Amino acid sequence: MKINEIQKLLDAKLYCGEDGLSRDVKSVCGSDLMSDVLAYNKDQSMLLTGLVNPQVIRTAVMMDMLCIVFVRSKTPSDEMLELAKDSGIVVMGTDMTMFTACGKLYAGGIVNDFRVK
Repeated sequence: MKINEIQKLLDAKLYCGEDGLSRDVKSVCGSDLMSDVLAYNKDQSMLLTGLVNPQVIRTAVMMDMLCIVFVRSKTPSDEMLELAKDSGIVVMGTDMTMFTACGKLYAGGIVNDFRVK
């Protein structure tokens, strides 16, 4: 699923990375614990999280993620957006809860096989 389709599905606001909206997302990890994100053992394309700090961007960079969506109306700081821009990561935000956002993505066709190492 393309990131621009995800943006519509989640009614998400784009914070940065407009040039990456046509990229494909094959899997999603939803977590507020960055240690769980790092333990996720398959290629991750996108992160859903309610955690708002620069470590989220750094974790996404380490995991080669294409996109981060902040749930529950969380807003990234300017510092976070600069880190994301420098790394080519699309950053969006939605008013939806993590549960609702994950459900919409699942219903839209993104199915994960989550396994912790």
